[in-house]
Amino acid sequence: MKLVGYARVSTIEQNLDLQVAALKAAGCSEIFTDHGLSGVDFQRPGLRKALRQLRAGDMLAVWRLDRLGRSLVDLIQTVNGLSKRGCDFRSLTESIDTSSSGGRLVFHMMAAMAEFERAIISERTKAGMEAARSRGSRIGRRPSMTDAQTGDARRAVEIDLEPISEVAARYKVHPKTLARILREVRIE
Repeated sequence: MKLVGYARVSTIEQNLDLQVAALKAAGCSEIFTDHGLSGVDFQRPGLRKALRQLRAGDMLAVWRLDRLGRSLVDLIQTVNGLSKRGCDFRSLTESIDTSSSGGRLVFHMMAAMAEFERAIISERTKAGMEAARSRGSRIGRRPSMTDAQTGDARRAVEIDLEPISEVAARYKVHPKTLARILREVRIE
């Protein structure tokens, strides 16, 4: 089993020394780093290299969970991806080790809490949108053209026989957008 370490700091001013020292003390044979990169972005060169080094039976170690990522959803996906490849995960500070049944239990409890949190957020969002609709608020982005502009454009295309591309340019919309709007108006 090979223990591969990963360390990350968000800003150039921060130092990786503490994380690297802890990972070395934990027995990491290789340590990959990302300096000055956010935890939100999972397309980090050091993380990609660390994940590529892992083979079945190996373990990825981080100093603290938030060094792997800020989003619990992304953390869970990453750890589940490791598990599918036959690899384990270890967070030194939180004492999470998915090679043990207790560590897997703690990690899966965190995953269940994240799923619960997502469900609550979804319910709140749906309730908020429904309340806004009942108050008459418009949901979504502003329409590309007003009703008056749509009427004028329809007359220009259907009665005056102007090309859709010219009419679309006049209203600063793409010709396909104008064609879709005119199709929707005809259906209504």
